[in-house]
Amino acid sequence: MPELKRLHAGHAPAVLAFELANRAYFAASVSDRGDEFFDEFADRYRALLAEQEAGISAFYLLVAEDGSVLGRFNLYRLGDGTADLGYRVAQHAAGRGVATAAVRDVCRLAVARHGLHTLRAATSRNNAASQRVLIKAGFVPVGPADPADLGGKPGIWYQHDLLLQP
Repeated sequence: MPELKRLHAGHAPAVLAFELANRAYFAASVSDRGDEFFDEFADRYRALLAEQEAGISAFYLLVAEDGSVLGRFNLYRLGDGTADLGYRVAQHAAGRGVATAAVRDVCRLAVARHGLHTLRAATSRNNAASQRVLIKAGFVPVGPADPADLGGKPGIWYQHDLLLQP
């Protein structure tokens, strides 16, 4: 059974393997991270851990029984009871309800661990799968997302008022 775990230093090799294995798949719906991301992965990973330690962000992984990463679920721009949610799920795990279940779990953690009352998430207009995940998890569309928020792609912002919905 996959488990949602808070990001820690020991996860770095599995996160890198996840990103590399799914790079082309992710690039079909979100902007590619570029070679620089992978060239500077160790430094970027340390920066994520520092952000998490400072309380600016909270990063979670969906980890399979074998230790491989099935998905990343990130809360960023934490402040004033709100945060933005970003997530990505491995190609081989997509379409099986994994993302929806994990997003629901992250919503519960957002309230219980981080004291949040509102989450926002943006998805590109052509990412129907992500839109379905958000709606199933209790998010509602609230307006257009600036292409700058989505790597140059037009999109939609969704919002979940955590204390009003299950």
